[in-house]
Amino acid sequence: MSVEVPNPEQTESKPLNTELETLTPETAAEEAMSSAETATPTPAAADASVEQQHRPGPDPDYDAADFAAALASFDREQAAESAAAQNLTAEEAVITGTVVKVTDKHVVVDIGLKSEGLIPIEQVLDIHGNPKFNTGDQVEVVVEREEPEGGYLVSHEKALRHKVWDKLEAAANDKTPVKGLVVSRVKGGLTVDIGIKAFLPGSQIEVRPVRNLDGYLGQEIEVRVIKLNKKRGNVVISRKELLEEEQTAKRSETLSTLEEGTILTGTVKNLTDYGAFVDLGGLDGLLHITDMSWGRLTHPRDLVNVGDEIQVKVLKFDKEKQRVSLGFKQLTPDPWLDATERYPIGAQVRGRVLSVTDYGAFVELEQGIEGLVHVSEMTWSKRMKHPSKLVKPGDEVDTIILSVNPTDRRISLGMKQLQENPWEQLEDKYPTGAVVEGRVRNLTDFGAFIEIEDGIDGLVHVSNLSWTKRIKHPSEVLKKGEKVRAVVLGVEPENRRLSLGVKQLQPDVWDTFFAQHRVGDVVSGKVLRTAQFGAFVEIAEGVEGLCHVSEAVDQNGVPVKLELDSIHEFKIVKMNQEEKKVGLSIRAVGEEASRAEVELYKERDKDHKSSSSSSSSSSTTLGDLINWKRSERE
Repeated sequence: MSVEVPNPEQTESKPLNTELETLTPETAAEEAMSSAETATPTPAAADASVEQQHRPGPDPDYDAADFAAALASFDREQAAESAAAQNLTAEEAVITGTVVKVTDKHVVVDIGLKSEGLIPIEQVLDIHGNPKFNTGDQVEVVVEREEPEGGYLVSHEKALRHKVWDKLEAAANDKTPVKGLVVSRVKGGLTVDIGIKAFLPGSQIEVRPVRNLDGYLGQEIEVRVIKLNKKRGNVVISRKELLEEEQTAKRSETLSTLEEGTILTGTVKNLTDYGAFVDLGGLDGLLHITDMSWGRLTHPRDLVNVGDEIQVKVLKFDKEKQRVSLGFKQLTPDPWLDATERYPIGAQVRGRVLSVTDYGAFVELEQGIEGLVHVSEMTWSKRMKHPSKLVKPGDEVDTIILSVNPTDRRISLGMKQLQENPWEQLEDKYPTGAVVEGRVRNLTDFGAFIEIEDGIDGLVHVSNLSWTKRIKHPSEVLKKGEKVRAVVLGVEPENRRLSLGVKQLQPDVWDTFFAQHRVGDVVSGKVLRTAQFGAFVEIAEGVEGLCHVSEAVDQNGVPVKLELDSIHEFKIVKMNQEEKKVGLSIRAVGEEASRAEVELYKERDKDHKSSSSSSSSSSTTLGDLINWKRSERE
């Protein structure tokens, strides 16, 4: 800080002669006496003053010479005080003053001159913003200049700086650390009291950049003086240099003893998504998240925090690059080594749900051992939309060990196995042929799923929806949520399958047709569809017969054109109840045969065949009957 030396001409009192020339001798004498009384009298002047006080009236012998002497004495005193103040300012001498009072802007100090000294209040505030001095306290200051309004501007900081400057210069030259108290935060860094206020840049506080400087306020720290400017009074300090030297020393010591497999104690310095950096003593090592625990961690902070002191094992050490890979889980045995013995299949174990996914829930059985409960193993019911409807992270659940694979570190768990399996008693509860009622839960291209109780769905195949209609999609006859009745067609507990039928609630139209018709009957039919080999004809609701192209001729052998939806008379020439097949003929309609002749042919045919009557009827054709009649006539 530069020191301003006041101009002596500005500090000298203004000569009074100019104003006193117009005064009368009596008035001038009174003014001189008044001025002389306010000044510090010399012994001779004091005696004269006393005599003057005891005189009963004006001295008739007093003249202009006495006035001139008094005025000259006053001027000398003023000049002496001004010279003393200038000397103090020029030399920046440290003087001790007494605090007269404390205002909101200054600390007023008696410095031995006629006017008081003024210390700016900000120079004497403590860390809490309170003045460090009270009225009557002694304080050391340096006079800077005389203020135009009166008084002298003095500096307490300069006084302190003069006292400690030599010490700071020696510390800077010898690179000796000094201790200081962090008193305030300023732009770009901190202010530290090391005897005088010094500037600590933010980049020199720590080895790595620091974001929050407020945390250092009020702390006592050790620093090094790196820059001094006595003229300006500037001091710059560094804490980083000391930390780097300390870190270098520790690193050298650590490198001399570091090798793979060594177990060390370190301090967690920083956390990232992929791991933690651990200070081993001047050297940082990386503890990767995969080497923190035998179990699964979502973030390193689940295991450690910044500042924690932990033991780690050196997994890999690159001396050239000075890179160290550390492990924490390697300090304990791998729990998967004997997982098969500790978790036998079928054993019931309790664990904590770690996470829930679309396909199941991961359950921690112990630290480092977790298993998966697949969604299909959670409940016997098929209605569960998502595993989160059943469990959530943090839940304690009981499970059954289904399988253990130590190589892949996988354990399959089940929860539904602890519940009663509704499929085991299903055959007794719903025997084949039983009529059940349920709600349509889902429709697919191949059928409809009917829920008959919680967790039990039966499938009605599209072919079992109607005897008579050709159903392409179950939505043609069923709606989702609709209540329906069905017949149990079969139960497969091991495959968890239940087959149902809806059309079985109605009589089979084929059975009815075969019971009411015989070979030789003439029926009316409607052509449904044609093919190269013939036409399919509806001869009753839900019953179709085939008229082969060779049978689609009239009595004269002329082919009959079978168009779609056309109606014709057909004679039944073949019936097979087991295969639900009926053969039709237009050509045979003219060759009528009585029912008695048919029955007679059947009876006769029994003697030549070993099959049953039902087999005979099912294999009897109109051609056989006609041939038999012709042979009888001949």
